[in-house]
Parts: sequence; structure tokens; C-alpha cells
Amino acid sequence: MKRLLAIVAFIQVFLPGIVKADEGMWLPALIEKLNINQMKKEGFSLNAEDIYSINHSSLKDAVVALDHGSCTAELISDEGLLLTNHHCGFDEIQAHSTVEHDYLGNGFWAKTKEEELPNLRKSASFLIRFEDVTDKILPELNDQMTSDERSKKVREIASKIEKEATGENPYESRVQSLYNDNKYYLFVYETFKDIRLVGAPPQSMGKFGGETDNWMWPRHTCDFSMFRIYCGKDGKPAAYSKDNVPYKPKHHLPISLNGYKTDDFAMVMGYPGITNRYKTSYGIEYTEKVTNPIRIKVREEKQRIMHEFMNTSRKNKLMYAAKFARSANYYKYSIGENKGIESLGIIDQKKQLEAQFTKWANADPKRKEKYGEALDMIASAYKDETASIALEYMMESMVRGSEIFYFANHTRPLYDALLKKEKTSETVNLATDRVKKGLDDFFNDFDPATDQKIAAALFRIYQENVTPQYHPSFFKTVKAKYGNDFEKYTKALYAKSIFGSKERLENFLKAPKARTLRKDPIYQVSIDMFHMMSVIIEDRDKTIGNLAKGNHLFVGGLMEMETDKNFYPDANSSMRLTYGTIGGYIPRDGVKYNYFTTLRGYIEKEIPGDEEFDVPAKLETLYAAKDYGRYADSDGELHTCFLSNNDITGGNSGSPVINGKGELIGIAFDGNWEAMSGDLTYENELQKCINVDIRFVLWTIDKMAGAQNLIDEMTIVK
Repeated sequence: MKRLLAIVAFIQVFLPGIVKADEGMWLPALIEKLNINQMKKEGFSLNAEDIYSINHSSLKDAVVALDHGSCTAELISDEGLLLTNHHCGFDEIQAHSTVEHDYLGNGFWAKTKEEELPNLRKSASFLIRFEDVTDKILPELNDQMTSDERSKKVREIASKIEKEATGENPYESRVQSLYNDNKYYLFVYETFKDIRLVGAPPQSMGKFGGETDNWMWPRHTCDFSMFRIYCGKDGKPAAYSKDNVPYKPKHHLPISLNGYKTDDFAMVMGYPGITNRYKTSYGIEYTEKVTNPIRIKVREEKQRIMHEFMNTSRKNKLMYAAKFARSANYYKYSIGENKGIESLGIIDQKKQLEAQFTKWANADPKRKEKYGEALDMIASAYKDETASIALEYMMESMVRGSEIFYFANHTRPLYDALLKKEKTSETVNLATDRVKKGLDDFFNDFDPATDQKIAAALFRIYQENVTPQYHPSFFKTVKAKYGNDFEKYTKALYAKSIFGSKERLENFLKAPKARTLRKDPIYQVSIDMFHMMSVIIEDRDKTIGNLAKGNHLFVGGLMEMETDKNFYPDANSSMRLTYGTIGGYIPRDGVKYNYFTTLRGYIEKEIPGDEEFDVPAKLETLYAAKDYGRYADSDGELHTCFLSNNDITGGNSGSPVINGKGELIGIAFDGNWEAMSGDLTYENELQKCINVDIRFVLWTIDKMAGAQNLIDEMTIVK
């Protein structure tokens, strides 16, 4: 810690170009009130109304939540063209890929709109408006309510507000609590569901560096993909149809070729997923000692088995590529987060704040009465971790482990329909059709033998690490009939079950019977698993007691204690804006990182034949000729990635990086290894946002892909 403080002091005194970050994920609707003056001082030349407006077009109208907030994308043409990360389109690219049409390996580019590929599960949501509804909810609550009573009342009021907000419009509305239930806001969205794949570079560019470079700097990854929003001819959301037309947005982002320099203003708009910046030392200790180690242990074994299968053929690699990437991403994140918790002394920082809070609360009788027990409530919730540990293992080893049991549980509505005394052919057919619709998506990327090995290995991990009271009932069968050999047990399951192959399940669905499902071994295991999960959750809820209430009082007290501070809410997949500047950083003694990388570094990393660091032959040819066109920087180099100190997290992937004029200069795609604990606390001097340079993106579309049709759509400024 002393070493880190010395580095921080050095940064502040000797390197003025490496500036203090602007912490905060701000609600765009509140920028006028809280942030606009500071933003203008740092180089923003527009007004708050240009960022968020419900009366005219604004930046918010060019930024969408993909798949309800799993990623972010931005509009870059008046024909609904979207730009996001390669890893945000990875599932779709992989789903359309075959050995004959290997879009992951070779890239994909639609040269006409007719060639664009539909994706029935992808969606893009626009924020229509935002409203503070705290005054409609808080007066109906009181501190004497239990957590359950409070939640029930909030849900009751929120449902009425949501219903009134949508009216006759085809909108989605959501009331969300912020600041640990101290404030409530209404968000209204319009969601489009005809989203087509337009383009993606080969994986050797879009995922250059693979897991080795993931979360690391310096970076050279060309992490982008392109989609297009389609709608009905009336401009409204519509299910996929060949008759749909490209969406005409209220606003799309102009693209700047002017680049950036250190200390230039930069802001990111997007849909960050979840942060826990107000989590106490007790919660962070739990994350460090329970959540992350369990995730690391289980995923390491799961990834080992997937990797073995993927190495057997190109077809198998394509089949499991997206699954492996999803698992590996937060596996590595958890390792980095624990390193950050330790090296940055985050628990000690939190304890200091809690001591300050306690002193403040105890200094006044009324404050002590209201807030004095907040931290005790939180501390007591973490004393008995038995059920919580069981739930962590249940989620990682079973719910997110083998795929077949979660899939089998989706047939529960069909089973219920078959059992009904008043069942009709219509209700049974409806439930049957829902299962049928998911068959191709599931089995096209599913290998029963691999899934069976994962199930056996993860069941074993669960058994060895979870107290017997939380073992699902089928564990008794494994011991009694299979000598506690999970490998033999799972092989028998998959061999006997109708879920063991697509053909068996299709035959069952021709004339489904409740008796067949009830006796099916995989269906039985899925029921056992989810029953045990409900038992664990019920016990866990008893042990955590007043955790929610304690957190609510603690954050409410902090906001009262520091009245001069502008508090920002934790991320919750709602639209946020974060602003800051371009610049490098010092990760450790003797090392200073520049704020950008170039194509030269891409070539320097090349390892021919290595999946992570192989370089496309065409890229090498263009590099040798220095054929950068109008996309070169003033230094004559093609910049690939750059750093800003924008405050981001998961869900921000694909977010636009915007300069002071409201122009697109990059796409956010990663955080840096030295600040992986950023979801728990913001590290001013070390936390960085890694972005792909928009000029690298355009160069790839133009020079590598020859997709002039896409370049022609964009508004490019110089």
C-alpha cells in the first residue's frame, strides 16, 4: 500500500498529463443540475439539452441497450446502422457460423441490405424518458417495515406507476430503486426486436489477444461488430419480417477522424450493468473470500472440459466458442478483482469510512436512533455463511454448470399443462410449441458428451464443498447405486433421458405425456436441483435478515452525512454518462503506459498459428505498405486503441466514446487489470477505460473488408 501511495504522489507531482479520473456513472437527465459546469471546464462544448432531451433529438437517442442491457450500441447512420463490440455480437456471429461459412474465423460483411442476417433473440432498446418518482413511493414506506413488507409495498406502487407511464404506447416501463432504496426512478423504453448482423472482422482482429490480453493494457484488439435496426413501415417495433425497413433514428453520431491527444475531453454513454460502490467492508470480505474463489474454482474446471472438446475440431471450436468466452470473461475478472481488493487496501478504506459514519451517527441522539444499528445489521447478515456458500455453489455448479438441466426445467410449463384436469389441446399445444421453438438454438451448439463430463465434474465439486443438508436428493442415488461415481451416474442419465438427444426429444413432443416427463432422469434431476435452490434461498434469506434494511440506512446516512457531495447511484443497467479525459497511467514502479497503441504493436505481438495472436495476411500486407488512407493519425501511424479515465463496468461494452463536440472517437470495450476491483470502489489514479479507436474500425471496414457501402452511410467529419 505504501508503494502504491508513492506512485500516486509521483503521478500527481511529476506527470500532469496523467490526470485524476472523473468518478461517477451519472444519470443523463440530471447532468444539467449536477455536472454540466464541470464538463464544460474539461472541454465539453455542447449543452445538457444536447445530451438528454424529451422535446428534441439528443445524444441519448443515438445510444441503445442491447439485449436489455447486456451491452451497449450506438447509431452511426440515418438507416439504423449500429456499432458495438465484437464480443457483444459474438453469440450471433458464432450462431451464423459453420465450417463452410466460418464468420468467426473469416469475418462477415453484408455488401447489401439483403445479405444482412436476422437474429431472433437480439433486441435494441431506446430510453424514451426518465422520471424521479421517489415522492410517490417513499411517503408510503417507514423504517418499521420489514424488508419483505417494504419490497411488497414498493412493487405495488411501482406497478401502478409503470402501467400509467406506458398507457396505449408500445413502450416498456420500469421503476428501479437507486441509492440502496433511498430513491426511485421511472425509466420508459422502446424496444426493437428485428436486429440484423451487418458486419464483423475476423476473430483474429475482433478478439486479438484472446484471454491472454483480456483486461490488459497495452491492447490492440479491433473489438467491434455491426448490426442494423429494422422496424415496421410505420417506424414502430415489429417482429422480424422481410417487409420491415431500416429504422430512421432521431439522432445518429457523426464520426470524427481528428483523433485525440492527452487531456482531451471524452465521455461515455451507455448501460453499465452492476456496481457495488456502497458495499461495506463486510460485503467486500464476502466477495473476496466466498464469491470469487467459488467462481474461480468451478469455472476453471468447466473451462478445462470445454477446452478439451474445442481442441478436437474446428467445428467443435465454433460450437463452444461463445460459451467458453462467456465463462472465461468473469473467471479472469474474479481473479483480478481479488488482487485489486488486496493490493489497493479496499477493505481498510471501507472500514475507515464506516468508523467515520459511526462517529457521525453517534454524535446526535436522533441520528443514532435512526442510523446507529445500520452497520450491526449488515455485519450480522454475514455471520452465518452456510446457506450463502451453498447458493454460490448452486449457481455456479448447477444452474450455470451443465446446460441440459436448466434446459429441461424449461419444460416444466408443459408438464403442468399435461397434468391439468381441465387441460385442452390448445394449452398443451401452446406449451409444446414453446419447447419446440428452442430446440434448434439449444442442440445446434450442444455436445451431450461434453455436457455430461461437465455435469459429473461440477456435481462432485458441489458435493465436496457444500454441507450435506443442501445436497439435492439425487445425490443419495449416486451414492447408493453408483458408488458415488458421478461419471457413471451422469452417463446413465444422458443415455436414458429424452433430453439426451434432439431426436429423442422431438419424438416425445409429437405426443407428450406427463408420465414420461415425470420419470425422465434428467427432468427429475432438474426438479431436484431447483427445489434445493429454493430451500437454500429460503434459509439464506433468514440468515441475511436485515441486510437490505441495513444497506438502505447506511447509504441514506452517508448522503445525509456528506451533504456537499454529489452522490451518483450504483449502476443497474439504466443509461448513464461518465466523463473524463484521455491519458495514460503508471501501473507500477518504473513503468509508464502511453495512452494509445498503433498497428505496429499489433504486428509486434504476432505469433503465427497461435489462435490468440495470429495476424491476417491482408493486414500484414496493408501494414507493410503503410496503406492507412485517411485513417492515419497526424503522426502518420494507424492508432488501434486508446485510454480514457471514464468510469465504466460490464454492460458498457460497445458504448460510444464521444469528444467534446458530440462526435464519435472510439468504442469502449474493457477495463484495465490494475483496477479490476472498480465495481467495489473507484481507484482515481489507476482505473482506465480501454477503447478501440474509431479510425481503426473505419480502416478495417474500408481497407480490410472493402465494405464501401457501409462507409458511405456514415457521417464522417475531418
